[in-house]
Amino acid sequence: MDPLRLYSLIVVGGSAVAVGAYALFRRKPKGPAELERERRTWLEGVGRITDGTVIDVQELPVSSGHHAAVLLIYKYDVAGVSYECSQDVTYLRQWINLHSCRLGLPTSVKYDPHNPGNSLVVSESWMGLRQ
Repeated sequence: MDPLRLYSLIVVGGSAVAVGAYALFRRKPKGPAELERERRTWLEGVGRITDGTVIDVQELPVSSGHHAAVLLIYKYDVAGVSYECSQDVTYLRQWINLHSCRLGLPTSVKYDPHNPGNSLVVSESWMGLRQ
């Protein structure tokens, strides 16, 4: 067999194996739900707690086969700055009673000390709502 032909077969075969291994073992991109869960978990660990107030609970209309999104809207103050935020609690419904969330309900808010606009009221293992 010609050495050039043998070398070409080795290069092509090695490239095919490398492409196949990359396709099999590459890291899959994370979806929005997974990224939000990781954000909540991270804030549970590093977040500081402050007092806040629930402003409203809004249910957004259903869109193309998805469940209606439920937003918990709240406000809080950090270092003299007022923040008004919302948290999508659609997939956290089993931990909270949305009918007891009313205007003016006191709550605790966990926020990122380096970015106080990044906050949460409810997560899988922490509840800031006072009922």
